Amino acid sequence: MVTTESPAFRPPAGREGDERFVPLAAELGARFGPTAASHDRENRFVGEHYAALRESGYTVLPIPEELGGLGASLRQICFAEAELARHCAATSLAIAMHLHPLASTVFRWRRGAPGAEALLRRVADERLIVCSSGASDFTHPSGTAEPYDGGYVVSGRKVFCSQAPAGDLLSTAAVLDGEVLVFFAPMRDPGVTVLDTWDALGMRATASHDVVLEGVRVPEAQVFARRPLGKLDPTLRANYLHAIPIITAVYLGIAAAARDEGVRLALGRDRAGDRLVQRQVGEMDVRLRTGWWSLLGALDEFRDEPSAEAMNAVWTAKHHATLGAGEVVDRAMELAGGASFYRRSPLERAYRDVRAGKYHPLTPELTLVYAGRLGLGLPGDEV
Repeated sequence: MVTTESPAFRPPAGREGDERFVPLAAELGARFGPTAASHDRENRFVGEHYAALRESGYTVLPIPEELGGLGASLRQICFAEAELARHCAATSLAIAMHLHPLASTVFRWRRGAPGAEALLRRVADERLIVCSSGASDFTHPSGTAEPYDGGYVVSGRKVFCSQAPAGDLLSTAAVLDGEVLVFFAPMRDPGVTVLDTWDALGMRATASHDVVLEGVRVPEAQVFARRPLGKLDPTLRANYLHAIPIITAVYLGIAAAARDEGVRLALGRDRAGDRLVQRQVGEMDVRLRTGWWSLLGALDEFRDEPSAEAMNAVWTAKHHATLGAGEVVDRAMELAGGASFYRRSPLERAYRDVRAGKYHPLTPELTLVYAGRLGLGLPGDEV
């Protein structure tokens, strides 16, 4: 039987629980998909989707069941996010920026980090949304901190803070005397301002605005990590080892949806017997399958140790999967022909959205630099 859905996309058989949260993402995606185009066209945040994300429990996917969440593994979150991205990429990417700080907090909780359990319970009980300023807080964060009695006063401007209008807490960082403080700040603090700066080529409905912190007081109890300035230390690696797989899965989902749309249009013209069509579909399926293999293989290498080798595996998977996702979308557009060039086509939107994958750290070129450093036996704490 001729089918339009890629066989390379679904969770592989035999791994118990992989498919557990995919139906939830599919149900939510079916509700969000019909408005994805209008949100993109109007550059309007997918804010109304967040009520459903909260009510369904999707926002507490990573939190262990004993702390009030759904207990999804990093692998399961990736499958769910890819499914959600098939329907509304902006919603999937925006909520990914909430899911990954929670996933890394769960990682810290399992290692006995103080304050992690209380935070996870609060997020679960109150259905809070956590934003991340990771794009501004890599090895050299953009904020500065000054001591005050019992804590710090923080100021700085953070870029690419996705889902900022919906956020309750901001996971961010600031520099104090050559050391990086990592902390949570309330998004509704009088010193926190969301600037309406997001008007981008793709992922237009994520509201990835700039956020400005001016004189925000951060008690010592809200600082959950300290790390060296300019170094990719285990703390920072642990954050990115949870963030990058979830983000990468979004782009694989975009590519899978584009592939299926291209195939649908080709079959509508009765072209299944065309050998060029067969080749194009084969290339898309090969790229999707190897993209998933690379991501799942990286997760197996990561396991519980935030080593430089695990970081290299995850970044390598992102490099392979996101570049491959872009190629899949391009082939889907070629398969669909001129129809994909119209703004009304979901393939036109996918073409723009999938390009954002390159801009999440590390970029494709820096990924190769990092892999080369490790290959030459150089330290893995620098990029």
